[in-house]
Amino acid sequence: MPINFDSAIGVHADALRVRSQRAELLASNMANADTPNYKAQDIDFKETLKNAMAGSSPSQLNTTNNKHYATNPESNGLMGPIQYRVATQDSLDGNSVDEEVEQAQFMQNAVQYQASLQFLGGKFSSMTRALKGE
Repeated sequence: MPINFDSAIGVHADALRVRSQRAELLASNMANADTPNYKAQDIDFKETLKNAMAGSSPSQLNTTNNKHYATNPESNGLMGPIQYRVATQDSLDGNSVDEEVEQAQFMQNAVQYQASLQFLGGKFSSMTRALKGE
């Protein structure tokens, strides 16, 4: 009986990809904390994970032939749409980044990324033991 790795490792591989993409957005927010008119960006993890598990992107059409043109050439490469964070207080330069909020979101995302890595590592070690017959 062949091993289906997608069902064996579950949602954790997709969760890692989405968490990684979210970390990039949050890091970009922190890097642009002093950039005038920069708007803080984020993605909805649950919606993006659902799209990743379904293997689709909300802004991408399915093609039936490899000669079809790309539907969204300026695609952001994310598995979900970018959302903009509402500013907690007004800024004179139009920047909506709150450094404390971004740092907290980044740390929470990092902890959840680490948890997904540990779950994924546990799945692989269980499969390895099963293949060895332990």
